[in-house]
Parts: sequence; structure tokens; C-alpha cells
Amino acid sequence: MNHILVHVKLILVVAIWGVGWPAGRVIAQEVAPFAASWIRYVVAVLLFLIYLRFSSQWIYPTRDEWIRVGWIGFFSTCLYQAFFMVGMRYTAAGDASLMITFNPFFTALLAIIFLKEAMHWRLGLGIALGIAGVGVLFWYSPNVDIPFFERALGDILIAGAAFAWACNTIQMKKAMTEPAKDSQRCLSPLQLTVWSSVAGLLMLTPIMAVETWMVGIPYPSFNAWISMVFLAVFSTVIAYVWFADGILSIGAGKSALYVYLVPIFGILSGYLLLDEKLGASLVLAFFLIVGGVMLAQSKQPVSKQAS
Repeated sequence: MNHILVHVKLILVVAIWGVGWPAGRVIAQEVAPFAASWIRYVVAVLLFLIYLRFSSQWIYPTRDEWIRVGWIGFFSTCLYQAFFMVGMRYTAAGDASLMITFNPFFTALLAIIFLKEAMHWRLGLGIALGIAGVGVLFWYSPNVDIPFFERALGDILIAGAAFAWACNTIQMKKAMTEPAKDSQRCLSPLQLTVWSSVAGLLMLTPIMAVETWMVGIPYPSFNAWISMVFLAVFSTVIAYVWFADGILSIGAGKSALYVYLVPIFGILSGYLLLDEKLGASLVLAFFLIVGGVMLAQSKQPVSKQAS
């Protein structure tokens, strides 16, 4: 009962992230991908900097820390947003919200390569279940009003977004556990997020300028503007701050459990807001993919973890 407000906030966080998928679908139909990402992060970075400045965590990164946040910004802001916005042009919001859950699989595989973590049977079986779920999603998605090859391309691009976010996660883990060469402390998750967003926005700006020169200045509709503001203010800033509060209050493990609810909200919001289709195949794909993720992330016995 002491943390009831925290749990309410975490439920709101996953609901916000779920609604973010149909919001992305609306934007992708009207605005070029880098322009949409740039507008989103102009708003988000401004709010992030204001929040960080008036918090107790205001720290300006050192030279080597800027190199780190630069890489994080490249993966989380540039690469992820490119895959996300282009992918949402082709696939359904509900399908995409399931595909993005492949992020933990990619993170685990990259951790084996770059963080020297051990491979275990749970990860292998979890990936197999996840792939089975993707197969169901590809071939039996109820959203048949979207041509199969368009939907498949969109799903593959969203998987690319999941891979980009996994690369970001690995970079974040290293930055939070290993101080930079010219620093004696590690940046906090909030500090890393804010400054990597700044770096990512700087990278997006020239790309957006070239894109705008090629395709013209975007003129989003009212719904597209509302969707971009929603992604910037709620899905990027408020949701992250609340999720970080959850981690501090009840721990990372319990907070992470809420993330498994994101596809449910993504599928339902796609149905309610965009008239997307529901079906048994989405339910089966959800249980296969999310079940696989939970199995892959389950703890191993202490004897095996020590090896």
C-alpha cells in the first residue's frame, strides 16, 4: 500500500507507451520520418533539460562522457526513430507493439558478445518461442486490410528499431557501470537519457534538413500534431520520469514486469483509435513472444550465474 501511487504511475506509463504506437502510425502517414523525429525531440529535449536543471542531478558531461552519450543518442534517437517512423508507415500499431518486444532478445544476445554474459538454455528457448510468435504475427495477423508485403516490411523495420534500442541498452549499461576515462563517477540513467537526447537531436538536425530539402516542408494535420506532442511530452518525458521513479521505489525487476503489458495497450488502442482488427492470432503471438521474453529474462540458479 505504501507504493500504491507508484504502481498507478507504472500502469499509466505502459498505457502511454501502448497508445504511442497508434500515435506513431498517424504521424508516419503524413510526416517524413526524420522531420517527425526532429519535432518530437525538440519538444522532449527542452522539457528534459528544464527537468534536469531543476533536479538534484544537473551535471554537464565531460569530454569522454560526451562521446558515450553521442553513441547512445545515435542508437536511441537517430537509428531507433528512423526504423520506428518508417516501420509505422507500413504496419499496424498492434503488430508493431508486439514486434518491439524482441528488444530483450537482441539485448541478451549483444550482452553475450560485448558484456561477456553467459548463454543459457532459457535464452535459447525464449528466442525460439519469440520467433514462433513472430511467425504467427506475419502469417495470421488479423490486419489483412494492410497488404502482406507492406505489413511484413513494416514488422521487419520495427524489429530493426528493437535492435537499435538493444544497442542503446548495452551502451547505457556500460555507461552506468564503468566511469569514463576523464571522470570518477558514472552518469545516472536520467542524465544519460537527457544528454543523449541532446546529442541525438544535434545528429537529427542536418539529416532532417536534407530530408526536408528533398521532400519539402511538412504540413501535419491537427491529429498528427497532437500525436507528435503526445509522443514528446507523455511517451518520452513523463513516462520515462515515472518509470525511473518506479525503479527507485520498487526496484528494476518489479518495474520491468509492467513493460510486458505494453503490447496489450498497443493492440487495444490500435483497435479503438485506428479501427485495427483483433483476432486470436494476436493473442497467440502475444503469449508466445512475451512468454519467450519472460523465460529468457528469468534468473538462473546461483551456481550457473557464477560460472
